[in-house]
Amino acid sequence: MSSAPAPTKPETAQPKRKRPEFRTALRLLWPLLRPRRRLLFGCLLLLLVGRGAGLMLPAAGKYLLDEVVGKGRRELLLPLVLGCGGAVAVQGLVAWSLVQLLSKSAQRLIADKRIELQRHVGRLAVAWYDKQKSGALVSRVMSDIEGIRNLVGTGMVELVGSSITALGAFGLLLWLSWRLTLSVLLLLVAFGALLLWAFKTIRPIYRERMKIQSEVSGRLAEGLAGVRVVKGFRAEARESEVFTAGALRIFENVRKTLTASAGLHLAASLLMGTAGVIVLYVGGSDILDGRMTSGDFLAYAMSLGLLAAPVVMLASLGTELTDAFAGLERVDELLKETPEDADPKRAQRLERVRGDVRFENVSFAYEDERWVLSELDLEAPAGTVTALVGPSGAGKSTLVALVAAFATPQRGRVTVDGVDLATVELGSWRAQLGVVLQDSFLFDGTIRENIAYGRPSATPEQIDDAARAAHVLEFASALPLGLDTIIGERGVKLSGGQRQRVAIARALAADPRVLILDEATSHLDTESESLIQEALRTLMRGRTTFVIAHRLSTIRGADQILVLEHGRVVERGRHEELLARSGRYAELHERQAGAWIGLSASSTSPPTSPACAP
Repeated sequence: MSSAPAPTKPETAQPKRKRPEFRTALRLLWPLLRPRRRLLFGCLLLLLVGRGAGLMLPAAGKYLLDEVVGKGRRELLLPLVLGCGGAVAVQGLVAWSLVQLLSKSAQRLIADKRIELQRHVGRLAVAWYDKQKSGALVSRVMSDIEGIRNLVGTGMVELVGSSITALGAFGLLLWLSWRLTLSVLLLLVAFGALLLWAFKTIRPIYRERMKIQSEVSGRLAEGLAGVRVVKGFRAEARESEVFTAGALRIFENVRKTLTASAGLHLAASLLMGTAGVIVLYVGGSDILDGRMTSGDFLAYAMSLGLLAAPVVMLASLGTELTDAFAGLERVDELLKETPEDADPKRAQRLERVRGDVRFENVSFAYEDERWVLSELDLEAPAGTVTALVGPSGAGKSTLVALVAAFATPQRGRVTVDGVDLATVELGSWRAQLGVVLQDSFLFDGTIRENIAYGRPSATPEQIDDAARAAHVLEFASALPLGLDTIIGERGVKLSGGQRQRVAIARALAADPRVLILDEATSHLDTESESLIQEALRTLMRGRTTFVIAHRLSTIRGADQILVLEHGRVVERGRHEELLARSGRYAELHERQAGAWIGLSASSTSPPTSPACAP
């Protein structure tokens, strides 16, 4: 066969025009705000009522000095005090209401977005997962979304409310003394410009921090999951060094943001301090010259405080909102990843299949454009066993990945009962597919829950039958809670052989029509291997099965054996036929048999109960 030509390279994409920051923020924020716009508007009105009540104090100060004290009108004192007390009560009630309405709404939104994100990630292709770190994904789903509470909760309303309050206070200052207000206006403009520049500068730093945190979290999760390897190779110190380096990277990033935030607060403090000095000088001069009363000055000073608080709050909220937008951008990037079942061509739903699998001139390459499979043809009739052998990198795992529709070939097609898998709705196909891997993954739960994982609707009797057929009951009956025993993360409380039997029981309970086995016995003791091979014979009976074989002695009964090298089938046939040809399979068989003879001194003998035996 001639070599398959290299796939055509995609055309170089034209650089996208960078979207303005405001439009980007609005695009991300509006879908969150739109369903809650009435709630947010109502809360904004509440906030304005509370801020309006806060204006009672400056007005009361003016009347206290000018009317009550200056003119001796004692009868106004009690109403003035009661009015101020009422204003304080309104402010407290508004603050309590905002927390109840906005904070709870924001937390519900965070939960909804986490659910949406997890569902979306679950629909992405296996090839995408191969490029990710599980810890980094967990960080995106759980941590990056957290900042939303500032966007749709009290943070955003406080930002808008503070801006309106600042404008209102500024108008009041103009009314009380335009000369004083114009004196501090330049300072306000300078601070506003500084605020905009700072937010634009800080935002990329927050994005970088989240990226670093994801990387560090991912490596930490790997180290914890592989703790036995870490301790087995005395690598605790190395893992500590890696984590320390990551933690210091986070610290350096946080240090930058803290410096910027401290600078903003310093600028705000200097601004208001300078404004206060100017007010003292100009206001004092106006009082002495008769252009301002003492009550006017007190009201002006208190109104200036109302302006100062929103300005300082804008500096504080700005950093929080910048953090939130950075997280929202990362979440948005994840949601833009195309799900594997989003292809409109995948519209055909499979009912119960017979299990006839065919590869028709299939070629497949990964992103590096190296062909892993080239012009592959094979037929696996329903109910037969097809064994795949060959060196590492020959294409065995890729072949079964195509059967499971974890990937789609660039050329040719894979069919089931004559239907192209590229056109099939994935859920309907995988519902009829079973997978048992060499490293069986079990969840932290009971044995019963793990067996029922592939078929949640299975009855207790069906689970018991699967456990019995896979020889799970033989060890589970000795456990205190039987099948209801908790087995720990990844099934750590079970032995390797016990985990494999649970995995086989899981596949049996799912009752698949097509089965994929990554040789489950290559690292087990003789007793466990014998039980598992017996369970595998029960599992494979009547099902179309693909076996990735590491021990050639376990596939003697296969209906066909494919020898793969460099993505091509170099030999195919039954065990006896391939041995008789004295070709590549015979060479592999002889080499493996020689290896067993070399190991005989350790009292280990080759298995005599083949998994594919009749």
